[in-house]
Amino acid sequence: MDKQLRLDKFLADMGVGTRSEVKQYIRKGRIRINEQICKMPEYKLSPEIDTVFFDDRRIEYNKYIYIMLNKPQGVISATSDGKSKTVIELLGDKARKDLFPVGRLDKDTEGLLLITNDGDLAHGLLSPKKHVDKVYYVRVAGRLTDEDKTAFREGIDIGDDTPTLPADLSVLESGEISEAQVCIREGRYHQIKRMFEALGKKVIYLKRLSMGPLILDKDLPCGSFRELTEQEISLLKKYKTEEL
Repeated sequence: MDKQLRLDKFLADMGVGTRSEVKQYIRKGRIRINEQICKMPEYKLSPEIDTVFFDDRRIEYNKYIYIMLNKPQGVISATSDGKSKTVIELLGDKARKDLFPVGRLDKDTEGLLLITNDGDLAHGLLSPKKHVDKVYYVRVAGRLTDEDKTAFREGIDIGDDTPTLPADLSVLESGEISEAQVCIREGRYHQIKRMFEALGKKVIYLKRLSMGPLILDKDLPCGSFRELTEQEISLLKKYKTEEL
């Protein structure tokens, strides 16, 4: 049996407007379904079968949405928050109620964040069993040494029940303020900050560059977003739990 959606929900999910806005469009006769004007917000349609037009623009149905966001500092990786702005709010007209961030970046952390409504993909990317590589650029207060690189490779006690999994620390510049790239394969709370703290260093800037095969677009300004390309989506599909 075909999945059916209320007309107003379908239009809101496809980014035509808010639920209240699309109800007004419908009642004003601006929506056509299979070339027939429909003025009933509660009308049930089959989004994969019926053709829907808003004025003269066809509204295509996308079951899954995949968005790359270059997250800025000061924004919460959540769908809603009573105090702070969320990453979903940054999407503007592209925001849908079923979208959510895959994993979390701390409020003061920048960089790559995948936003989707594909729960199977999110579960696969976040599954501890998959050990998905996540690469970060980091600036720390303190000189980085070969001993620090060894500690990352062997796993670090950050106060949890078990040490961290082996990680890679690539030093770009060592000094009073050091720069490095870090690759971790798990996602513990404040993990990178706690790893450096355990070595007597303090993270002063953190930016995620990649997650699995998905690499932050260098041309995407901080605070901006774009939908993933077909090639990027294809690379991610192997992580969907339904395909494991």
